[in-house]
Amino acid sequence: MTKYFRSIIEQDRCAVVICNLKHEIIYMNPAAVKRYARRGGKKLVGQSLLGCHNEKSCEMINEVLDWFKKSTKNNIMYTYHNDKQNKDAYIVALRDEDGTLIGYYEKHEFRDAEKGEAYHFS
Repeated sequence: MTKYFRSIIEQDRCAVVICNLKHEIIYMNPAAVKRYARRGGKKLVGQSLLGCHNEKSCEMINEVLDWFKKSTKNNIMYTYHNDKQNKDAYIVALRDEDGTLIGYYEKHEFRDAEKGEAYHFS
């Protein structure tokens, strides 16, 4: 199954940055590497996500992680809407098979309708 999950993440057009509980970036999909190229792209892997955020954002990220730890039912938190890109952002808990919190990632959901023609093969 791992190769299937990896393929899903690798093909996603949205940036996916996965962090462990120490806020270390442990994975960036190709869309994330491209999106964050100005900040170092793939070189961000191994660095702290908190270094990419202001003090208030870091505080909020830590509060969300504390909330995730309180219950296995606490798994997704809406964080903001980006008007320029017309998208919502969420922090999502990552848990192991026992439900133990092992990390988190940020999820973006775009609100714009797809502009391409359905089932158009180019």
